[in-house]
Amino acid sequence: MAEQADVVIAGARCAGSAVATALARAGRRVIVVDPVRFPATTVSTHLLFAGGVAELARIGALERVEKIGAPRLSRAFIGGPGHAADGSYTPIDGIDYGLCVRRAPLDTALAETAREAGAEIRHGHRVTGIIWRDGRAMGVRVRDQSGRGSHRSARGSDEGGQEYEISADLVVGADGRRSTVARLVGAERPRIAHANGRACYYAYYEDPHPEWRSTAAMWLTGRELGNAFPCDGGLSLVLLMPPVERVADFRGDLEAEFERTVGLIPGLAARLAGCRRSTRIVSSAEHPSYFRRSAGPGWVLAGDAGHFKDPVTAQGIRDAVRFGRLLGEGVASVLDDPAALDRATRAWERTRDAQCVDTYHWTNLLSRGDGLAHVQFELLRALTERPDGVRRVLDVYSRIRDPRETLALPGLLKATTRALWSGAGARPAIVRAVGDTLLELAGHRAEARRLLTGGVAAVRP
Repeated sequence: MAEQADVVIAGARCAGSAVATALARAGRRVIVVDPVRFPATTVSTHLLFAGGVAELARIGALERVEKIGAPRLSRAFIGGPGHAADGSYTPIDGIDYGLCVRRAPLDTALAETAREAGAEIRHGHRVTGIIWRDGRAMGVRVRDQSGRGSHRSARGSDEGGQEYEISADLVVGADGRRSTVARLVGAERPRIAHANGRACYYAYYEDPHPEWRSTAAMWLTGRELGNAFPCDGGLSLVLLMPPVERVADFRGDLEAEFERTVGLIPGLAARLAGCRRSTRIVSSAEHPSYFRRSAGPGWVLAGDAGHFKDPVTAQGIRDAVRFGRLLGEGVASVLDDPAALDRATRAWERTRDAQCVDTYHWTNLLSRGDGLAHVQFELLRALTERPDGVRRVLDVYSRIRDPRETLALPGLLKATTRALWSGAGARPAIVRAVGDTLLELAGHRAEARRLLTGGVAAVRP
């Protein structure tokens, strides 16, 4: 006999824990399975702006997360050749700071929040199949890889571990970019997608500079982008995002190229004087952005399983928590009515897409590592030279200001002129990139319409 639950969730990290917390608080029986034993890290740049910290508060996890010990990042710094600016946040629900918390303790805190709310979380358990009935997802098959074999419905498996079934009114895939649930329900192919223009390389540094402990900093120098975010454990996350064509350089000698690239960004190199790298370097060379079809009969995809944005704007955790919570709140009262449940999941998907698509397009433009990087710097310079300019930029990252304001055509043309004037050696690349960007901007409205009406497009380079 299969176990019974109202909802079964694949994945216990940010999105899965947020869904589980909301549902359990509504009195629903929730089982969350995850193949990984916590605490465990995952590839992630894990910065939260004030808007993301506010989402942690909305699911009741902020107090637990703050006990991890990451400093409050009340200031943001933006620098580059001949330019430096810093500023503070517009408060959101009284929160005027960001946080950078390593994923192992962050995800553990979120899972503990869900467990405290009443959800059952099983680590070392992997979804292997969907239970279908008349075309509707009605539960999952699970393999217990924990070695405990404690479930009465468990049976032997030729692949090792014990297998059992969980029947549920709703199956939630919150299992990341390589989502098993997305594959099993036939939603793996994106509706729209864009290849990444920058790679990611990061490591943690012992950081003896107390004057920087409350500041998240970013430097853009030529086409190179570098960041330093103070986090828990007395460390700082140092994140490099070089143009994607430089992946071959890093494959040749990862550590040497990482250090050489820090040197290409003088502001970051000065920031790291006296710091010492204390961990291995983590890399991600290929991470396309996308929206997948995320709702169907008896199933739904949350977090990166359904939608992923390039990490250059650090929006992933915020969106996973926010839309995980909204999903749980939106379906809790209709789980017993299949037709109403499907309407609720489709409405949730439309809300997510509408609230994310403009940020998605803005992020894809910022993630370009071609000649547009020179224009981006001049645009940031112009924006942050104004009174409260850094705050206005942070408002976009916190999702309380429309990102299209920063890409208004007059400002973009002015930034292009300044980039051409100052970047003599890069002028041909700037001209090509700006031409591509204008075409891309012109296509945003059509792409958003295609997304919101359910069309499918191929991956764009």
